Amino acid sequence: MSVLLETELLTICFGGLTAVDQCCLSIEEGDLYGLIGPNGAGKTTVFNMLTGVYVPTSGSVKFRGRLISGRSPVEVARLGISRTFQNIRLFDELSVLENAMTGAHQHAKINLFDSLLRTSRHYREERRQRERAYELLQFMGLEERAGLPAKQLPYGHRRRLEIARALATEPRLICLDEPAAGMNTGEKAELSALIRRIRDELGVTVLLIEHDMKLVMGICEKIQVLDYGKTIALGPPKEIQNNPKVIEAYLGGD
Repeated sequence: MSVLLETELLTICFGGLTAVDQCCLSIEEGDLYGLIGPNGAGKTTVFNMLTGVYVPTSGSVKFRGRLISGRSPVEVARLGISRTFQNIRLFDELSVLENAMTGAHQHAKINLFDSLLRTSRHYREERRQRERAYELLQFMGLEERAGLPAKQLPYGHRRRLEIARALATEPRLICLDEPAAGMNTGEKAELSALIRRIRDELGVTVLLIEHDMKLVMGICEKIQVLDYGKTIALGPPKEIQNNPKVIEAYLGGD
């Protein structure tokens, strides 16, 4: 397997606080990789550096062998990394289908001239985006709700729509930030199966932040644990579950 994404000594400081300290990730094509840790461990901050929201203070991020540290979120997305957020960010007044279509716009094969004059190429591209968005809604089990305003979706389906929109960017790597937050037991089970299908059927590598340990241990093949911005463990689920440092980080010392 080839390395898809790697970071070297990735560090970011806010004022006098080091939020992430020399984090080294190595994610291979086809991985289902978990990044876990207690609240405030720096997990989402790592996501923000990987996706261009934050510029690292030091260290580097490479994607498919290319240095991407300091690139904008739009550039990072075009290179093949997409993400979701802890707090769902949908366009509530747009339809479910239109929300999914917004993810496909960055790969649009049209120019300003086509858009202004509504050329045949514009309509072909719009049809292509619509068809791809609908395919993803089918994959997510949302096709029957395609015409509804996004704000009318129940919570679990809103999460699915956000993932569909991220997949519409045609990523090689999708970063899911606490996708199970707020879900009930049944919804979490469905989400677990869906994440596996994203990797197995769509061929998209998955990097997952999640607090639900049952979900993480059930689907992730590699897990990295952060505490106070530093990596304290890395390995397969069984090894992580029995690691004394991980147990102490989550349960506290004596």
